[in-house]
Amino acid sequence: MPAPPPAKPPAAYRRLRPRHVLRMLRIARTFAKYGLDELIGAIPFFRPYAWVSRLVPFRNRVVRTHTHGARLRLAMEELGPPFIKLGQILSTRRDLLPEDIIGELSALQDAVPSFPSDQAAAMVERSLGAPLEESFLEFDREPVASASIAQVHRAVLPDGEVAAVKVRRPGIERVIETDLAVMFAFAAQAERYLTEARRLRFVAVVGEFAKTIHDELDLEKEGAHASQLRRNFHNNPVLRVPRIYWGHTTRDVLTMEWVEGLPIDEPDKLAEAKVDVVEVSRNAAEVFFQQVFRDGYFHADMHPGNVFVGPGNQLRVVDFGIMGILAADQRRYLADMLLAFLRRDYTRAAEVHLEAEYVPPDTDMVAFEDALRAIAEPVLDRPLQEISMANLLMRLFQTTRRFHMPTQPQLVLLQKTMVNVEGIARDFNPEMNIWLALQPLLREWMEEEKGPTRLWNELRQEAPEWNRLLPRLPRVTSAFLERAVNDELVLNLRGPQLDQLRQEVRAGIRRLAFTWTGATLLVAGAASALIPGLGARLGFPAWWLAAGLAGAGLAAILWSLVDRRR
Repeated sequence: MPAPPPAKPPAAYRRLRPRHVLRMLRIARTFAKYGLDELIGAIPFFRPYAWVSRLVPFRNRVVRTHTHGARLRLAMEELGPPFIKLGQILSTRRDLLPEDIIGELSALQDAVPSFPSDQAAAMVERSLGAPLEESFLEFDREPVASASIAQVHRAVLPDGEVAAVKVRRPGIERVIETDLAVMFAFAAQAERYLTEARRLRFVAVVGEFAKTIHDELDLEKEGAHASQLRRNFHNNPVLRVPRIYWGHTTRDVLTMEWVEGLPIDEPDKLAEAKVDVVEVSRNAAEVFFQQVFRDGYFHADMHPGNVFVGPGNQLRVVDFGIMGILAADQRRYLADMLLAFLRRDYTRAAEVHLEAEYVPPDTDMVAFEDALRAIAEPVLDRPLQEISMANLLMRLFQTTRRFHMPTQPQLVLLQKTMVNVEGIARDFNPEMNIWLALQPLLREWMEEEKGPTRLWNELRQEAPEWNRLLPRLPRVTSAFLERAVNDELVLNLRGPQLDQLRQEVRAGIRRLAFTWTGATLLVAGAASALIPGLGARLGFPAWWLAAGLAGAGLAAILWSLVDRRR
C-alpha cells in the first residue's frame, strides 16, 4: 500500500515566529548532542547542523556508552515537560517504535521541581476571585506533589473538609503551545522528506498528543472526568473516586476531596496494615471490567503512583487528566476478540477484526488468521499465572504494517491500562490471572448484550427516530421503488467488493420489505380501530382485528431489527 501524501499541521500551528525558530535550533542541538542525527539529518535545513555535531567530543562519548533508546530518553528529559509528556505517550505506541526504545521511554518520569508557593497562592486567588483566606481555612504552602503541568497543595475548606488543591503551573500553556508548533513543524518536514514518516503519520501522532495535553491543561475538564467516574461507581464500593468541589474549581485550579490511603507500590506498608492481597487483586479485576465493558469509560493512567488502598481493601484513584472512551460496538468487539483468543479460536478472532473494520475488506483472512495464531500462541501457551492479554494486544499492534490496520487510539490507551491493572493484580497475587477470573463475567456480559434486554433497550432508544420516519416511509419507499422500476438507480460496483455488496443489497431489500410491511400493518391496525361499526359487520370486536394487524406489524419491524443486528 503506497504511503499517503504529506500531511499539513493544523492552521493554528503553521505560522512560526522567532521564538519557534530559536526553540527548533535548541531541539536540533539537543538531538545532535545525543547522537540522534537521523531525527534531524533527514530534513535538509538541519543537515549542516547534524554534520557539524559529529565533531563534538561529548556526543561521540554518549554514542559509545548509551543505546539509541537511552539517548532518546536523555534528550527528551533535557528538552523539558512537553517532550517528557510526548515520550510517555510514545511509550504506548508499540505499533510505531521498536521494543528497546519503548522500554527506555517508559522510564520517563513526569516529576519536576515545584514552583514557588507565592505563585501558587496568587494563581488560586486570581482563579477563584477571592483572597486565599476567604476560600480556605488552611492552605499548606508546601506542595505534596509536583509535576510538569501542575502541583498539589493540601487545604481545608470553610466547612472543615480536607481537600487537595491542584494548581496549574504559571506560564505552562505558552511553553506547551511553543513546543507543539515546533513538533508539528518537525513532523510536517519529516513527512515531506521521509516515506516512513508519512506511513506512520507523524503529523497525526503529534495531533493526538496535542489533544491529550490540552485536556490535561484544562483542570475543569479533569474535574468533569472525575465526576463521571465517581457517578459510574456510585453503587460499587470497590473503587472510591474523590468528590470535586466545583465552587473551588476553575480551568487553572482543581479542588477535590483529600484521598487517604496506602500507596499500592509500597508492599511493606501494605503488609504491615494486613491488607488482603487476594481481595485487592479481585477488586482490581472488577474495577477494570466495569470501567471498560459496562461503562466504556476508563481511567487511562492507572500507574502505581495514582492508585491507593483504603480501608476494606478498597481501591482509590487520583489524577483524571487522561480518560479512555469505548463506544458500545467497540466494547462488544473487544470482548468477542478477547474471548476468541482465550478459546484459541483464531478463525473467530479474525472475523471479529473484519466485522469491526480493524482490517480492510480485501484482507487475506487465511493469512490474517495464521498471523493471529503466531501472535497469540507464544502468549497463551504459558503457565496460567503468566498469561498477559496486554502483551497479546501489544503484539497485535505490531502487525499493523503488514495488514494495513489503522491505529485505534482508544485501544492504545486501553493496552496501557491493561498493563497497569495486570501489574497490580500480579504484584498482589502472583498466582492469579485476572483474565481467567474475568472470563465468566465477559461471557455473561456478552450474553446480555446479545439478548432480549439489549434489543428492547435499542428499540426504546430508536423509538423517537421511528416516530419521525414512519409518516414519511410510504412516500420515500414509493419514490425508491419507482426509480428502481424506471432504471434510474445508479450503482458503482468494484470487482473485489461485488459479492459483499450483493449480499448487503439483498439484506437491505429484505429489511426494507419487512419494515414497509410492518409499517403498513401498523397503520392498517390503527385505521381499523377507528372505522365506525366495523365490528358489527365483521361479527367480532374490531379491536381483535386492530390488535392482530398491529401485532403482525410489530413482529415484522422487530424481525427487520434482528436481521440488521445479525
